[in-house]
Amino acid sequence: MLLAGCGSSSDNEISDIDSGTTAISGGTSRTVGVNSYLWHATLDTLSFMPLQSADPFGGVIITDWYSAPSDLNERVKVTIYILDRRLRADGIRIAVFRQNRSNEGWVDAQVNADTATKLEDAILTRARELRLASAGPRS
Repeated sequence: MLLAGCGSSSDNEISDIDSGTTAISGGTSRTVGVNSYLWHATLDTLSFMPLQSADPFGGVIITDWYSAPSDLNERVKVTIYILDRRLRADGIRIAVFRQNRSNEGWVDAQVNADTATKLEDAILTRARELRLASAGPRS
């Protein structure tokens, strides 16, 4: 399907096009510990949520609690684990947490099973777009 183009040709082969690099402050370019396209796609996809922490070398992004303006009695928090340097569908794992406001304060609530999958699909699609854009035109 759409993600078929995201895998590399060999499990033992890691090329720059699959892993990418990220510029670190001071003008020094260093390779991140995880796939750069997945990293940037995750930040792009979650840009509407406040970040609690982001570790590009360990591959963990944790958002702070976010309430949509349309429903201030519900909030969500997301933790994303980028598990690989290759751009692969199984290179990302997502945990979504949800709470509802009650008289006693915030109470944990069940998360729709499709939420993490839809978020994962959006991140993988954006990562593929970033990879294709960085490859430039082909002759």
